[in-house]
Amino acid sequence: MQQLFPRFEEPQSPFPATIFTLDQGLTLVHQYIAATPVVVADIWVRAGAITEPIQWNGMAHFLEHMIFKGSKRIPPGWFDRAIENQGGMTNAATSHDYAHFYLTTGNHCFNETFPYLAEILLQAEIPDCEFIRELDVVLEEIRGSYDDPDWVSFQTLCETIYQNHPYGRSILGEEEQLLKYTPNQMRCFHRTYYQPENMTVVMVGGIEEKDALKLMEKYVSNQFLVRSESPVAIAEAEPPLIGIRRSEIQIPRLEHCRLSMGWIGPGVENLEAGFGLDLLSAVLAGSATSRLVQELREEEHLVLDICSNFSLQQDSSLLTVSAWLETEDLEEVEQRICDRIRQLQNEPISELELVRFKRMLCHDYTFSTETPGQLAGLYGYYGTIAKPELSVIYPAEIRKIKPYYLQILAKQYLSADNYGITILRPC
Repeated sequence: MQQLFPRFEEPQSPFPATIFTLDQGLTLVHQYIAATPVVVADIWVRAGAITEPIQWNGMAHFLEHMIFKGSKRIPPGWFDRAIENQGGMTNAATSHDYAHFYLTTGNHCFNETFPYLAEILLQAEIPDCEFIRELDVVLEEIRGSYDDPDWVSFQTLCETIYQNHPYGRSILGEEEQLLKYTPNQMRCFHRTYYQPENMTVVMVGGIEEKDALKLMEKYVSNQFLVRSESPVAIAEAEPPLIGIRRSEIQIPRLEHCRLSMGWIGPGVENLEAGFGLDLLSAVLAGSATSRLVQELREEEHLVLDICSNFSLQQDSSLLTVSAWLETEDLEEVEQRICDRIRQLQNEPISELELVRFKRMLCHDYTFSTETPGQLAGLYGYYGTIAKPELSVIYPAEIRKIKPYYLQILAKQYLSADNYGITILRPC
């Protein structure tokens, strides 16, 4: 009997980094690269927007801002100056599934700069006066996001598709809610989730294993604040899409319409299907030679541009197709996208086309793993939503995918009759 689904296997080649499980479940991922004079520390925390109680929406992102306000020993503004004085760079990001904070510096001064990052992250003071001051910055970020039509389109699509799960809520939060938050609530959130079992520390570059472990033991392992307990966050499973969920928004002075369509995919627990959907996304509109790009942009000029993307998420992933176009072409373009979905379901992709897109994705993966910062981000991401070792299997799994498997995935997860769609029109 023919095997319908390719067998998902653990990586055959050894994982290039070393994984340590330290006290209380804290994870360290370390890779020594002798050729580079740079070290990257990337600290990932399972404290994204998905962990927020619904009444604290936006807290995880707001906390990201407040982390950089320092600790009892590091006053506001001092951390950035200390890192920049050593020629280093630091930043952070918050998503639904995680928050992460990263530092890039020369290996000759990493022993001096890393303790600062560890302290502000684990022992954040969150002063009342700085909380009030930074609130204005976060509120301005929210207001600014509504001036970005592409952000509005994507966020509205998420709200349309995820009507139960926190993935439908904005990571930034809502202005009315944020105005009600207090520093004590944020301290509670921080002490609940910024704990060792939720944390993966990645060090990549010119630092040897023994030195990385010494830094962890001295500045991380025993530096966590007393644990707190914030209100419970509930993440309900999102049921399958039934029918077409449609949202339309009129925006003043919008030059071109936006059309965004989305389908729910599996979470990280079905990683092989996720890789397959990433390949389907590339076939649809992932490059200049993709089907929808060639047909709608290059040949018939029905869109100014069109692209697709697959976002692998912990619970339920998302495949989107987005187009920039004129109002009179909206209906035709939506129908053409649905036609290409049906084609993927009913006609196997040719070996020639499949090989081309496999090569493209594998090369993209290679190009995204060239620097210590890219490697640290990759290991931390997979270490947060799954396990670090899975970060290296992507090329091998992509190469194993067969045309019949893509047809099965298209029938299971994509549909011309069940999807979410958001349209932005000019007033």
